[in-house]
Amino acid sequence: MTQQRIGIWIIGAWGGVATTAAVGLSALKQGLTGTSGLVSENPYFEKLNLKSWDQFVVGGHEIRDTSFVEAARYFSENSGVFHPALLQAVEEDLKAYDQNVKPGTLIHVGDTIRSLAGDAVRKFDTESLQETLARLTNDMSEFQKQHDLSHVVVVNLASTEPPVEESAKSLTLAELKESLASAVTSPVPASALYAIAAMNAGCSHLNFTPSAGTDLPALIELAEEKQVLHAGRDGKTGETLMKSVLAPMFAHRNLNVMSWVGHNIFGNLDGKVLDDPINKSNKVVSKDHLLTEILGYKPQTLVSIEYIESMGDWKTAWDHIHFKGFLDTKMALQFTWQGTDSILAAPLMLDMVRFTEREWRRGNKSGVMTHLSSFYKSPMQATTPEFERQYQQLEQWADTVAEES
Repeated sequence: MTQQRIGIWIIGAWGGVATTAAVGLSALKQGLTGTSGLVSENPYFEKLNLKSWDQFVVGGHEIRDTSFVEAARYFSENSGVFHPALLQAVEEDLKAYDQNVKPGTLIHVGDTIRSLAGDAVRKFDTESLQETLARLTNDMSEFQKQHDLSHVVVVNLASTEPPVEESAKSLTLAELKESLASAVTSPVPASALYAIAAMNAGCSHLNFTPSAGTDLPALIELAEEKQVLHAGRDGKTGETLMKSVLAPMFAHRNLNVMSWVGHNIFGNLDGKVLDDPINKSNKVVSKDHLLTEILGYKPQTLVSIEYIESMGDWKTAWDHIHFKGFLDTKMALQFTWQGTDSILAAPLMLDMVRFTEREWRRGNKSGVMTHLSSFYKSPMQATTPEFERQYQQLEQWADTVAEES
């Protein structure tokens, strides 16, 4: 296996998931942790000859003024996610990663996300949209050049932006390129701007957020033109993962789900952003569509997401499922899901980077990676919404890649 290194360029580099991924990557490189939670470490995927953890380098774009080191310490003190001894062991790696983080953009991020911005990114408020795209693209290209990376995978882990404007969903590729002339008239959100920059730099792109990213017709076409691999959207880590596993059970047993109610509380930065009803609406849609797709009908549903500051990165989801059985007897199933958002999400991001790099190394350089559907709530071009079948697609992809090797 080649020892050439791979870049992980993170949008939202100093956020909770990104910081946890950076800490985890360093811990894996140093042999300080096990591999629990990492799909790519399942024995089934040993045949893929995936990149080892010491072959990855981290960088990214961020709008806040902090660092991996500061963010990790905050997590440790406020959520108890990291042991202080672990942070001490990975600190030098985090400092090295910090040197690779550049200011992002505030174009079309929405008022709530803009309120989090630091001085470093506000210096670019006078940039034109074209200047911003050129700067973001150059940051990614220079990262690859500086570290002599064979490939860079860009991952969007930024806070959920407001829903994309309807006009952006109907843009052709030609209209998209024309709309990028001015930030004033362009309906393209920040997540798509980062994606375009990634494509311009020849990077693969993964969107782990509910934001649009590459999930617009014009960007799917642009990815083909630029010969770029991409996938999204919105990581499936907790309550929705449970839905994608449990809902098929009700469908296969012909148990009629009358209602499914889910209440979510958490207190991290993502929760603070989702406290804005506009940003929250984007997330709720992503969490709520799955049941209808699996069951074939729409039960009454309610999805609530509430910001409770004291919770920190810990998230609790309570679900109540009211269903009808034989002789029209009404019954119920309830479950509680508790975990830390970042600990659940970070390993999946690292998995997808490994699988993406393997697909790129295989020689497939463009298109939507549907074999990664099991990682997403709203996977692009998915052929099935059921988790088990999506995971089987990942295994089938692995079989094909291994056979070609």
